[in-house]
Amino acid sequence: MLQGTSSDVGKSFIATAFCALFRELGYKVAPFKSQNMSNNSYVTMDGKEIGRAQGIQAEAAGVRANVWMNPILLKPRNDRCAEVVLFGKSYETYEGREYREKFYEIGKKAIKTALQKLKEDSDLIVIEGAGSPVEINLNDRELVNMKVAEMADVPVILVADIERGGVFASIVGTLELLSKEERKRVKGILINKFRGDISLFENGIKWIEEKTGVKVLGVIPYFHEHMIDSEDSLSIRSRFKQGEERELDIAVIRLPYISNYTDVEPFLFEEDVSIRFVDHPSQFGKPDALIIPGTKSTISDLRWLKEKKLNQVVQQYVNSGGTVVGICGGYQMMSETLIDEAGSDTGHKGYEITGLQLLPSITTFLPNKKTVRSHGFLHPKTGFSNPYVEGYEIHLGTTKTHFNDFVSPFILTDVGIDGASLDNGRVIGTYFHHIFENDIFRSEWLNRLREKKGLCIKDVVEVKKEKANDYKRIALHVKKHIDFDYLIKLIET
Repeated sequence: MLQGTSSDVGKSFIATAFCALFRELGYKVAPFKSQNMSNNSYVTMDGKEIGRAQGIQAEAAGVRANVWMNPILLKPRNDRCAEVVLFGKSYETYEGREYREKFYEIGKKAIKTALQKLKEDSDLIVIEGAGSPVEINLNDRELVNMKVAEMADVPVILVADIERGGVFASIVGTLELLSKEERKRVKGILINKFRGDISLFENGIKWIEEKTGVKVLGVIPYFHEHMIDSEDSLSIRSRFKQGEERELDIAVIRLPYISNYTDVEPFLFEEDVSIRFVDHPSQFGKPDALIIPGTKSTISDLRWLKEKKLNQVVQQYVNSGGTVVGICGGYQMMSETLIDEAGSDTGHKGYEITGLQLLPSITTFLPNKKTVRSHGFLHPKTGFSNPYVEGYEIHLGTTKTHFNDFVSPFILTDVGIDGASLDNGRVIGTYFHHIFENDIFRSEWLNRLREKKGLCIKDVVEVKKEKANDYKRIALHVKKHIDFDYLIKLIET
């Protein structure tokens, strides 16, 4: 099990590397995170919702993702409440104290069930913790760190991030705050995100081992420009380098409750594309395209857009010929009107608000969430070459559009239609997450922007192939900088 001295130390990255590494060695590997708090989710092949990190780790392990890999997913709806997704299905929405009091025993039972299912089907389970294992105010009823290590009866490797500073204090402080029994489980320390000459840290390694009595398993250099999808919004700044100018400039609205912003990560593989997140009109500039991403609280984020007057900026941008894609909640915001019929988005039944009015659509929020893998063909009126596209949907609302000579459906599916397209695909709204993972569509969409700007068109970049290469690269990178023989002994004992 990998635990961290804090959030965003690189646990997910290392867990992904371990999954790929052990796959290469012939193990049947399963990733596991008992409780994930993230609005970046992943839909399994049977239409269930889990944390995105475990979906990516399953890809690295070469196995199909399932709900046992992440039995509990918490999706924040605001600063106090989160939706609980249990075994891939929406279960309940709780405030923090209510969750601790009412869900703890249910959660423990779910974790035991999931671990048993994975043990039956796997040679090796790579378990990831969350945050820090020494949140003293929460530890009596925690479901994701040392309680899970105890339930699974596994050794723990503690991961620390040297880049943020204070690495010695974070390691020693974490170990000191563990109970004696918990500390016995910690069999190794990994220093992550090191920059510079590692030989200059040899004295640091010696000091840590002498002070703590725990072996430093390795010092992993910072891995530049890996393309492994991020788990949560803490990673936005490091994943997307603000101020990095390239030939094509794509702006993404950074919504307060942004979800599945990994939808734009395929652009990281395009060498002439820069992605920047904006949350104020002064940052908007003159992008070549705008993406309005998903959100866990559509109407709340729409109100935020209006408070910031970003709605006016977006409307002016579209009216002046700008290219826009709205995905899921972003698509819903593009409607003329949004109606929370069931109270499922705001908590107030019948709440109604004017949207961005970019599409002749009405969005209505219903009580039941739709989670499904989807596929279809782009509508001929979009002007694209009608390629086959795949994606997944996670949404409460339904959006109905008045189609006419200028507005067509975006995708023709085997069960109907998805989304809307205005002006031959210049303005697009869709419920399909991962729409830009479709290489042909992404390439054609980008080439339209290139031609509009007088740039040369480019060939298709195969993202899946690039990701597969990335999994191998990070596995080799991590293996090179750890005591791998010691790690194997930990697994086999």
